[in-house]
Amino acid sequence: MADEQVCITIRIIKNFEYRLYKNIVIPVNTTSTTVGALKELCLKRINTDSKFKPYRGIKYDTLKLYTQAFGNKTQNLVINTDDIGFLDDMLFLKDAGIRKETEISFFNRKSYNAYIMNPQMLW
Repeated sequence: MADEQVCITIRIIKNFEYRLYKNIVIPVNTTSTTVGALKELCLKRINTDSKFKPYRGIKYDTLKLYTQAFGNKTQNLVINTDDIGFLDDMLFLKDAGIRKETEISFFNRKSYNAYIMNPQMLW
């Protein structure tokens, strides 16, 4: 199995209604990195990088596919609201369909469910 090093963008979502998110660009090996390990990488960056200080009070627990290169983008500017795309922690990134230039959302599932029940944008 050949190593497959790719750069992916993780959208760290603090708030859905106010569209508050920041991106992390991470180079990863899709054949040896699991979804759970990717979560740990993101949490480590959130807890150590000073630009994420306002994002540290949220319990991030879910990764969901937002878009892939040359794929369709959702009309929602923050997250893909389709029921598909949730990533299982045990899968390797390659098995989860992650390839170069993929964008993944990282968020709190409880906040996401509340947003889906009432999807409004606030200013």
